[in-house]
Amino acid sequence: MTTAIDYYFTSLSPYTYLGHNTFISLANKYHLGINYKPIKLSKLFAVLGVLPVKQRLQARQDYRLIELARWAKKRQLPLSLHPVFFPVDPSLADKCTIVLQQAGQEVSEFVGNVLAACWAADQNIADEAVIRQILTSVNIDADSVLQQALLADIDAIYEANTLDAIEKGLLGVPAYVYEKEQFWGQDRLDLLDDKLSE
Repeated sequence: MTTAIDYYFTSLSPYTYLGHNTFISLANKYHLGINYKPIKLSKLFAVLGVLPVKQRLQARQDYRLIELARWAKKRQLPLSLHPVFFPVDPSLADKCTIVLQQAGQEVSEFVGNVLAACWAADQNIADEAVIRQILTSVNIDADSVLQQALLADIDAIYEANTLDAIEKGLLGVPAYVYEKEQFWGQDRLDLLDDKLSE
């Protein structure tokens, strides 16, 4: 029996931000562990033929903003529809998450704070100083984590997570995989709840 959910995401995703707290509450409700699996989203998009946001048809860009506003209202979360620092490179934050996961440390608060930094506080999550402050705020040794995040072994896990997502046929982030079943998008969390209650 599976006792954990694989959580594929990137620290730059607004939909990961909107669903993060709800997902954590769901995992806690069913006493399930979470395997945090940050991925290189641009590589997954390249395989899927998905264009970066600013290269998509204007109608799709416009509707994306409508949906984000709707979900922010529903989730009762603050959201900057046009964050000052977007897009930026999320790899440092993603790799810090991998370091924490590998060390068996609590990860959800760090991830939630990074997501909020981008999407609610207009902070640059590519800036080491911002990540350092977030790590320190959740009582984590920032120096140690940031040093480890630069190691080749951590990048190898980041790459492996991405290849795993591609091999599993994931369509984007966030994606939650439970008992080999994919639930793509934070708007599928109710369906994940149904699955977990079976």
